[in-house]
Amino acid sequence: MRTSLSVLLLGLACGFGYMYYDQHLKWRGCFNALGRCFDPETGTVHLQQSGLVWLLLALLTLAGGAYILWRAYAAKRSARVKR
Repeated sequence: MRTSLSVLLLGLACGFGYMYYDQHLKWRGCFNALGRCFDPETGTVHLQQSGLVWLLLALLTLAGGAYILWRAYAAKRSARVKR
């Protein structure tokens, strides 16, 4: 159960990391003083503030997945030592 949850969280971290790249890093040189960037090809406006949200979600899910995976490994290791 723990392993499945950690894999799910690490997968979400990858997805959120991609969204951070797609919504912020690709456009970081385009933002104006108001924190907006207009893409004329797709007709969308990218907001600089969304980068912080995607990055925060990526870091939180990465930390949660790594913590759960570490705890599962530590529990398995301590069970092996007790034998």
